[in-house]
Amino acid sequence: MDTELAIAVGARVRTVRHERGLSLGALAAAAGIGKGSLSELENGTRNPTLATLYALAGALGVPLATLLAERAGSTVASPGIDARLLDAAEHPDGTVVEVYLLSLDPSSAHRSPSHGPGVREHLLLTSGRARVGRVGGEVDLGPGQAVTWVSDVEHGYAAVDGPATAVLVITSPGDRGE
Repeated sequence: MDTELAIAVGARVRTVRHERGLSLGALAAAAGIGKGSLSELENGTRNPTLATLYALAGALGVPLATLLAERAGSTVASPGIDARLLDAAEHPDGTVVEVYLLSLDPSSAHRSPSHGPGVREHLLLTSGRARVGRVGGEVDLGPGQAVTWVSDVEHGYAAVDGPATAVLVITSPGDRGE
Protein backbone atom coordinates (compact mmCIF):
# COMPACT_ATOMS: atom_id res chain seq x y z
CA MET A 1 0.00 0.00 0.00
CA ASP A 2 1.44 3.36 -0.96
CA THR A 3 1.86 6.21 1.55
CA GLU A 4 -0.96 8.31 0.08
CA LEU A 5 -3.41 5.41 0.37
CA ALA A 6 -2.22 4.54 3.89
CA ILE A 7 -2.91 8.14 4.96
CA ALA A 8 -6.36 8.10 3.30
CA VAL A 9 -7.25 4.77 4.90
CA GLY A 10 -6.11 5.99 8.31
CA ALA A 11 -8.17 9.16 7.99
CA ARG A 12 -11.22 7.16 6.91
CA VAL A 13 -10.89 4.74 9.87
CA ARG A 14 -10.59 7.68 12.28
CA THR A 15 -13.59 9.47 10.74
CA VAL A 16 -15.85 6.40 10.90
CA ARG A 17 -14.65 5.62 14.44
CA HIS A 18 -15.59 9.16 15.54
CA GLU A 19 -18.97 8.90 13.75
CA ARG A 20 -19.63 5.73 15.76
CA GLY A 21 -18.59 7.41 19.01
CA LEU A 22 -15.85 4.86 19.67
CA SER A 23 -12.61 5.51 21.47
CA LEU A 24 -9.36 4.23 19.98
CA GLY A 25 -9.22 1.54 22.68
CA ALA A 26 -12.84 0.46 22.16
CA LEU A 27 -12.38 0.01 18.40
CA ALA A 28 -9.05 -1.78 18.86
CA ALA A 29 -10.67 -4.19 21.33
CA ALA A 30 -13.72 -4.77 19.10
CA ALA A 31 -11.50 -5.47 16.09
CA GLY A 32 -9.03 -7.61 18.05
CA ILE A 33 -6.00 -5.48 17.19
CA GLY A 34 -3.54 -3.58 19.35
CA LYS A 35 -4.34 0.00 20.35
CA GLY A 36 -0.86 1.13 19.26
CA SER A 37 -1.28 -0.55 15.88
CA LEU A 38 -4.64 1.18 15.39
CA SER A 39 -3.11 4.54 16.33
CA GLU A 40 -0.30 4.05 13.79
CA LEU A 41 -2.82 2.99 11.15
CA GLU A 42 -5.00 6.06 11.79
CA ASN A 43 -1.93 8.29 11.51
CA GLY A 44 -0.95 6.72 8.18
CA THR A 45 2.36 5.39 9.50
CA ARG A 46 1.38 1.71 9.34
CA ASN A 47 0.24 -0.25 6.29
CA PRO A 48 -2.76 -2.37 7.28
CA THR A 49 -3.20 -5.91 6.03
CA LEU A 50 -6.40 -7.10 4.42
CA ALA A 51 -7.17 -9.07 7.58
CA THR A 52 -6.78 -5.96 9.75
CA LEU A 53 -8.99 -3.86 7.48
CA TYR A 54 -11.69 -6.54 7.45
CA ALA A 55 -11.55 -6.72 11.26
CA LEU A 56 -11.94 -2.93 11.46
CA ALA A 57 -14.71 -2.86 8.83
CA GLY A 58 -16.61 -5.54 10.76
CA ALA A 59 -16.23 -3.74 14.08
CA LEU A 60 -17.36 -0.46 12.49
CA GLY A 61 -20.21 -2.05 10.52
CA VAL A 62 -19.03 -0.73 7.14
CA PRO A 63 -17.95 -2.37 3.87
CA LEU A 64 -14.23 -2.71 3.23
CA ALA A 65 -14.44 -0.23 0.34
CA THR A 66 -15.49 2.47 2.84
CA LEU A 67 -12.14 2.11 4.60
CA LEU A 68 -10.32 2.11 1.25
CA ALA A 69 -11.91 5.51 0.63
CA GLU A 70 -13.69 4.00 -2.40
CA ARG A 71 -10.45 4.49 -4.38
CA ALA A 72 -10.53 2.23 -7.41
CA GLY A 73 -7.14 0.60 -7.89
CA SER A 74 -6.41 0.44 -4.16
CA THR A 75 -4.67 -2.80 -3.30
CA VAL A 76 -4.44 -4.41 0.11
CA ALA A 77 -2.87 -7.75 0.94
CA SER A 78 -2.51 -10.43 3.57
CA PRO A 79 -0.57 -13.69 3.37
CA GLY A 80 -1.97 -15.67 0.46
CA ILE A 81 -4.11 -12.92 -1.06
CA ASP A 82 -4.01 -9.52 -2.75
CA ALA A 83 -7.30 -7.66 -3.27
CA ARG A 84 -7.52 -4.73 -5.69
CA LEU A 85 -10.67 -2.61 -5.53
CA LEU A 86 -12.06 -2.24 -9.04
CA ASP A 87 -15.31 -0.44 -8.20
CA ALA A 88 -17.60 0.42 -5.31
CA ALA A 89 -21.07 1.89 -5.44
CA GLU A 90 -23.68 2.77 -2.84
CA HIS A 91 -27.23 2.61 -4.10
CA PRO A 92 -30.16 4.82 -2.95
CA ASP A 93 -31.44 2.07 -0.63
CA GLY A 94 -28.01 1.94 1.08
CA THR A 95 -26.91 -1.32 -0.56
CA VAL A 96 -23.17 -1.27 -1.27
CA VAL A 97 -21.64 -3.28 -4.12
CA GLU A 98 -17.86 -3.74 -4.12
CA VAL A 99 -15.89 -5.38 -6.94
CA TYR A 100 -12.37 -6.72 -6.35
CA LEU A 101 -9.74 -8.53 -8.38
CA LEU A 102 -8.23 -11.22 -6.16
CA SER A 103 -4.79 -12.75 -6.66
CA LEU A 104 -4.37 -15.93 -4.66
CA ASP A 105 -0.95 -17.33 -3.81
CA PRO A 106 -0.68 -21.07 -3.10
CA SER A 107 1.83 -20.43 -0.29
CA SER A 108 -0.90 -19.53 2.21
CA ALA A 109 -4.66 -19.80 2.63
CA HIS A 110 -6.55 -16.66 3.66
CA ARG A 111 -9.33 -16.67 6.27
CA SER A 112 -11.75 -13.78 6.38
CA PRO A 113 -13.99 -12.99 9.35
CA SER A 114 -17.76 -12.56 9.16
CA HIS A 115 -18.83 -9.49 7.25
CA GLY A 116 -22.15 -9.26 9.08
CA PRO A 117 -25.74 -10.24 8.42
CA GLY A 118 -26.93 -10.31 4.83
CA VAL A 119 -23.54 -9.71 3.21
CA ARG A 120 -23.13 -11.90 0.12
CA GLU A 121 -20.02 -12.78 -1.85
CA HIS A 122 -20.03 -13.82 -5.51
CA LEU A 123 -16.70 -15.19 -6.75
CA LEU A 124 -15.82 -16.02 -10.38
CA LEU A 125 -12.48 -17.78 -10.82
CA THR A 126 -10.70 -16.46 -13.90
CA SER A 127 -7.50 -18.54 -13.78
CA GLY A 128 -5.94 -21.36 -11.79
CA ARG A 129 -7.75 -23.50 -9.25
CA ALA A 130 -9.03 -22.44 -5.84
CA ARG A 131 -10.93 -23.63 -2.79
CA VAL A 132 -13.27 -20.90 -1.53
CA GLY A 133 -16.35 -20.29 0.61
CA ARG A 134 -17.67 -20.62 4.12
CA VAL A 135 -15.38 -22.55 6.46
CA GLY A 136 -16.51 -26.17 6.40
CA GLY A 137 -18.43 -25.63 3.17
CA GLU A 138 -15.65 -24.64 0.78
CA VAL A 139 -15.90 -25.61 -2.87
CA ASP A 140 -13.19 -26.28 -5.44
CA LEU A 141 -13.35 -24.11 -8.56
CA GLY A 142 -11.62 -24.09 -11.92
CA PRO A 143 -11.44 -21.30 -14.51
CA GLY A 144 -14.85 -19.93 -15.42
CA GLN A 145 -16.60 -21.47 -12.41
CA ALA A 146 -18.42 -19.37 -9.83
CA VAL A 147 -19.90 -19.67 -6.36
CA THR A 148 -22.00 -17.44 -4.10
CA TRP A 149 -22.24 -17.55 -0.31
CA VAL A 150 -23.55 -15.49 2.58
CA SER A 151 -20.42 -14.24 4.34
CA ASP A 152 -21.92 -13.91 7.83
CA VAL A 153 -19.41 -16.47 9.13
CA GLU A 154 -15.68 -17.04 8.70
CA HIS A 155 -14.82 -17.94 5.12
CA GLY A 156 -11.68 -18.48 3.12
CA TYR A 157 -9.80 -18.37 -0.14
CA ALA A 158 -6.94 -20.67 -1.13
CA ALA A 159 -5.16 -21.27 -4.41
CA VAL A 160 -4.71 -24.94 -5.28
CA ASP A 161 -1.74 -26.20 -7.31
CA GLY A 162 -0.43 -22.75 -8.28
CA PRO A 163 -1.56 -19.12 -8.38
CA ALA A 164 -5.19 -18.24 -9.08
CA THR A 165 -7.12 -15.07 -9.89
CA ALA A 166 -10.77 -14.26 -9.36
CA VAL A 167 -13.29 -11.46 -9.51
CA LEU A 168 -15.10 -11.03 -6.19
CA VAL A 169 -18.32 -9.04 -5.83
CA ILE A 170 -19.44 -8.27 -2.28
CA THR A 171 -22.99 -7.01 -1.77
CA SER A 172 -23.80 -5.46 1.61
CA PRO A 173 -27.38 -4.61 2.56
CA GLY A 174 -28.22 -1.01 3.44
CA ASP A 175 -29.27 -1.85 7.01
CA ARG A 176 -25.86 -2.65 8.54
CA GLY A 177 -26.50 -0.55 11.63
CA GLU A 178 -24.77 2.57 10.35
